[in-house]
Amino acid sequence: MVNVRYSGTGQSKATNALGQRPMQARAYAARSAQFLLLKAPPAAGKSRALMFVALDKLNHQGLSKTIVCVPETSIGGSFRSTDLTSYGFDADWQVEDRWNLCLSGTEEGSTAQKVKAFSQFMQSDARVLVCTHATFRFGFEAVERAQGIAAFDSVFLAIDEFHHVSAADNNRLGEILRQIIARGQSHVMAMTGSYFRGDAVPVLRPEDEARFTTITYTYYEQLEGYEHLKALGVNYSFYRGQYINGLPDVLDTKLKTIIHIPHRGSAEAFGEKNDEVGRILDLIGRHIGVEDGTGFDLIRTLDGRVLKVADLVNDGPGREGVKAALSREIRRPDGKRDDAADRAKVDIIIALGMAKEGFDWVWCEHALTIGYRASLTEIVQIIGRATRDAPGKPKATFTNLVAEPGVETAAVKDAVNDMLKAISGSLLMEQVLAPNFRFYRREDGDIREPISDDGNGTITIGIKGLMEPPTDRSRQICENDMADLMATACQAVDARFVAPDTVPEVATQLLLADIIEQRYEDLSTDEAEAIRQNLAARMNLLTLARKEAEIGFHEAAAPFAGKDQTAPVTGQSGGTEGPASDEADDDQRSAPNTLLALVRRFINVRELDIDLIDSVNAFQECFEVASRSFDAPLLSQVQSAMVAMRVPMTEEEARTLWPRIKRFRAQEGREPNVHATDDRERRLAEGLAWLKNRKAQSMREARS
Repeated sequence: MVNVRYSGTGQSKATNALGQRPMQARAYAARSAQFLLLKAPPAAGKSRALMFVALDKLNHQGLSKTIVCVPETSIGGSFRSTDLTSYGFDADWQVEDRWNLCLSGTEEGSTAQKVKAFSQFMQSDARVLVCTHATFRFGFEAVERAQGIAAFDSVFLAIDEFHHVSAADNNRLGEILRQIIARGQSHVMAMTGSYFRGDAVPVLRPEDEARFTTITYTYYEQLEGYEHLKALGVNYSFYRGQYINGLPDVLDTKLKTIIHIPHRGSAEAFGEKNDEVGRILDLIGRHIGVEDGTGFDLIRTLDGRVLKVADLVNDGPGREGVKAALSREIRRPDGKRDDAADRAKVDIIIALGMAKEGFDWVWCEHALTIGYRASLTEIVQIIGRATRDAPGKPKATFTNLVAEPGVETAAVKDAVNDMLKAISGSLLMEQVLAPNFRFYRREDGDIREPISDDGNGTITIGIKGLMEPPTDRSRQICENDMADLMATACQAVDARFVAPDTVPEVATQLLLADIIEQRYEDLSTDEAEAIRQNLAARMNLLTLARKEAEIGFHEAAAPFAGKDQTAPVTGQSGGTEGPASDEADDDQRSAPNTLLALVRRFINVRELDIDLIDSVNAFQECFEVASRSFDAPLLSQVQSAMVAMRVPMTEEEARTLWPRIKRFRAQEGREPNVHATDDRERRLAEGLAWLKNRKAQSMREARS
């Protein structure tokens, strides 16, 4: 268990004269920027921050329209009409129902009707539209065909859950965004609570991100200022056999809980999804009926309590009613939330693929996730379901109940420690994933560095004999689509490609070539071959890194040092072990060691010299890894270590900055913020982090 404790000052919800919380005021102060990137955790108030900025764009900066894009319809409710003038702002946020294309409540609906409505909005005098990412993509294409991209000039485009850019919808949303940014006539605000995609590929290209003014508000700042929530726990529990056997040890029915059952097809799923839900309900108590008006299942526990359980797994006709009941907030006659009644509305939610990103249930005290999650982004999003401040909620917990890896306890302890470091780093908005790789063809006598790091997470490697992409189209695929292609390759490998008598080239040539041909039917032979070689190189390079990780390396460059630079791939074979090795690591059906496979992706955190593990408690059927208390000072230590690891700085510069750091603290009454928009303050914070990390290292060395 990781326990993160906070002072609970209540400042997160305190508002200024304009009715803005600290994060919202920070974003509003940057409202004149053409391109804004807002990184803030769930419940920080990103939707209302957008409203403040958008109204200023419309009323004072000369823009004519605002388009708000969300990943799914359920999140669209966060952007419905809102009273802002009563709290001190000069205008209210108003969205006509006909222009909120998320109100239907369904993800699919009529695509043609929504695209038609989008086109009508662009030709009308209406000022605000809310739609899904998918509707925006199709609507943009329809308007662009009819009127040209100039139709979006003077439009303020807001993209919620921005980490979907370049990750979902085959990167089309990212391509559209790059068109809009390149034209330079629109304004953009991107918002996300997890600026990581889980696959080490950046959300934005460096040259595009450089044009954004970034506002960062971390989990630490958010939770430090909460009024009620004082502690956050992160717990990894392990079971043997079926997960239903380990559930009684981690499910406390007295806590408001969201249970996420395993993905279908994963090793943890042991039956049909509705049967698994039935087993969970039987574990809770005896089913006595269904509540009228909500569709919630009523379960009587052994001690006589009647619990209300919302089943979001069953996709029958009753699920829309359950979703609607969950979204309705119970209010008093004066219009304010009735805390007691709203808290009592439901006790447990069981979900599969839902109730994660953007789902708002403030009373959630325990996010119980069953099964390994292959994406750090998904883990952080699930943690966010429990980290909303609410009366009577002093503590929130995230528990991941996972299959016990078939390895020695020490290996599991190290893996959990790395996982906890990755999670804590993500909560601090630090990048913890393995770097992104780019390749170029290296010739004899080439004066370029064989391996170079741009300092922004991209490592460029020269490979002798590599075929470089011959066209812009193939270069774009190599830059933007590799994560999707790698995932497809890992899923496609089957027994015939990993059999001992299979020639390695079969996997790298036939399998990868087939995947690329199916995905991009219009590529030339040279384009397809260049993409195949790039894909094989990337997969083999990560395989080498993982093999080195298994024997305990501590330098990010270790997989490459002292090795022949042609080793990862050759011009024709494309390497030998990439797909087969990735299948063994990543396919959840192949082995129960997914936790170890996952943490090998967090190459950066392996260098972070912080031990969060206190003890390992072994039981007959399962065991639990427990951590030392993770309080606010330790969270600050984690951030200092991560900043010091990624920021180039000499001891001489750090010592030179020290007097200015002390003067800043005396004048401002706080330490400099590493996420500040002011370059000078940010450099002071980096210097302070470097000095703190060096002091911690010296103390550890003295103790040893």
